[in-house]
Amino acid sequence: MGHRKKEAPRHGSLGVRPRKRAEDLTPRIKSWPEKSWFELIAEKYGSEALSKGVTPKPTLLAYPVYKAGLTHAVVIEDRPNTPFTGKELFTPITVLDAPPIVVIGIRSYARSYEGSLKTIGEVWANPVEAVLKASELYVGNPLWTINPKDVVRKYLAGLRKANHGLVKPDPSGEYGFKFIPEFREEDYKEVFSGDIVDVRAIVTTIPVLSGIGKKKPEVLEIKIHGRSIDERLDYAKKILGSYLTPMDTFLEGQFVDVIGVTKGHGFQGVIKRFGVKELPRWHKHRKGSRKVGARSPAFTYSMSEVPQAGQMGFHRRTEYNKRILKIGLNGFEVVVKGGFLNYGLIYGPYILVKGSVMGPAKRLLVLRHPIRPSLKWLPLTPPKFTYLSLESKQGA
Repeated sequence: MGHRKKEAPRHGSLGVRPRKRAEDLTPRIKSWPEKSWFELIAEKYGSEALSKGVTPKPTLLAYPVYKAGLTHAVVIEDRPNTPFTGKELFTPITVLDAPPIVVIGIRSYARSYEGSLKTIGEVWANPVEAVLKASELYVGNPLWTINPKDVVRKYLAGLRKANHGLVKPDPSGEYGFKFIPEFREEDYKEVFSGDIVDVRAIVTTIPVLSGIGKKKPEVLEIKIHGRSIDERLDYAKKILGSYLTPMDTFLEGQFVDVIGVTKGHGFQGVIKRFGVKELPRWHKHRKGSRKVGARSPAFTYSMSEVPQAGQMGFHRRTEYNKRILKIGLNGFEVVVKGGFLNYGLIYGPYILVKGSVMGPAKRLLVLRHPIRPSLKWLPLTPPKFTYLSLESKQGA
């Protein structure tokens, strides 16, 4: 009877089954941290954090960005108790395009009898003025050629593709489209009164301001965090109908969770999908070599643990505790010569993240405040850059 001559560990994690294609390119955030990064820093450093302007404040717990490309930098290592502490260290960098987002609605929740969240109501605000003000950040850019009115027109046209119930054609109007939901005082009072336990913002991206060139924005629901529900409601009233930048949500040097859809590889066999060993090839090789020896019993009460062929990549995944090294408003500070491959230029706000992140260029990613941070080291300040490579990646 044949059997393995040597033992081998099983191939592939069972924690991510089923390995199926993601339902949507815009990931839905399924869980939220109990404390924001601002609260973690304030609790750990106290008056030292206050002296640097870090105070617990209401904020959005996530922010959508677009992956532009990768480069590298030399930074001074600030992690304590490492062999490289205080020394210059080569670091791979992921550059994320982070154009402003618009808060078009606020949704409040109450607790049902079963203990789950139920919607109280929604209140909407016209995003036209916010998009106009956000596009003014790009007016001083010498390579930016789209005027603010065209940005609004393209944004509304794309928002109609994303949700037909929010925008309708208006040929006689200034922008050719009209935002349908109107601000109603009765809805406003309903959303901001009652037994509210959670408040969330309905935000949209403005991809017209990115280097992609597409018009259809993504619509996300992001939780508003604060120490008390009154604090969250006051912040929700403040940001309704306005735009936000990544500086309103994150701090330089903090850790974030990256949520998105990985790069797709289609239908693959067990060797590429799980890394199993190819079987020996010999003259009676009629059953094939690029497959597993046996799949185990066919009728069981659980999912088979034996590697099988199937979908590889294009999965929704979360990477925990990726560090933000820098946040800026002028994208030309980080654009490499010739632009990023398959992406182009970054004109406005950007985020530099240490290491690599999932997905190809142009993929939408959501950065969330860390849900399980390492409390041993919470950096108060970002590391210092001594060199950031802006060389062309065309010949890399």
